[in-house]
Amino acid sequence: MPADIAFERIYVELYQQVLQYLMTGVTVGSIYAIIALGFVVIYNVTGIINFAQGEFVMLGAMIMVSLYKNQVPMVAAFVIAVLLTTIIGAALERLAIRPAKGASIVTLIIITIGASITIRGLGLITWGPNTSSLPAFSGDAPLVIGTASIVPQTLWVLVTTAILLIALYLFFERTLLGKAMRACAINMSAARLMGISPSVMAMVSFALSASLGAVGGVVMAPTTLATYDMGTMLALKGFVAAIIGGMSSTPGAVAGGLLVGVLESMGAGLISSGYKDAIAFVVLFLVLFVRPNGIFGGRDTSKGGL
Repeated sequence: MPADIAFERIYVELYQQVLQYLMTGVTVGSIYAIIALGFVVIYNVTGIINFAQGEFVMLGAMIMVSLYKNQVPMVAAFVIAVLLTTIIGAALERLAIRPAKGASIVTLIIITIGASITIRGLGLITWGPNTSSLPAFSGDAPLVIGTASIVPQTLWVLVTTAILLIALYLFFERTLLGKAMRACAINMSAARLMGISPSVMAMVSFALSASLGAVGGVVMAPTTLATYDMGTMLALKGFVAAIIGGMSSTPGAVAGGLLVGVLESMGAGLISSGYKDAIAFVVLFLVLFVRPNGIFGGRDTSKGGL
């Protein structure tokens, strides 16, 4: 075989692989982006990094699967799963974070870690250690884009991420509640003087973050196996994405999630799957070394705390 033909064949095969890894990475990165958005919402209002964010994803997925297995229509199961997880998020703030008012940020973060362990334990008691699955929303027949094939559920994940980003923008820019939350993020003391209750905004931020996590869990459930401990690594990856994006930027959270997902997929496919989980943290260290405030990070806004 002539050398130029062999080289062309290798190039075509590599191109096909890279395109497939890219599509996979964008899908996984979209999930990370949704989780990162939850981190950003809570951090902007309270200054807390909520390490229970991954458990909101788990709750959304497991509640959705349980309802569907009990013959609840998929649309109704989706609404109920998101609402229940949202209530749990608000309860977490009221029952765990609010009683620690005045504590240091580090203490509050430790509380969220304890809440994560507790929710995970309750998940194990409720659903057991077995994995569960959810059928795809619109069939399993693969779609071919160029030389890459994707399942239709991938489009649900991508579209959901885009809708959530737009919805958050409209919420913070066009609604009084969203503007009140932004006011707390900018200057909590001034917001309090204007009649805005920081404690109420903190509860709303946890509820909103929980709903984002639940939606992410529901749309990803058909693409993976849902289990009680699925939120642990997802939370870490989402946290990395949020940090890379600047921690206070919603577009940055999405960009960070997509970056982590694509690089993780490329590294696992082209190098070794053994490095899959390490790649996200290597990228985090590199980004923080070059730009400590993250890619989209601006000035370091001081948080007022709770």
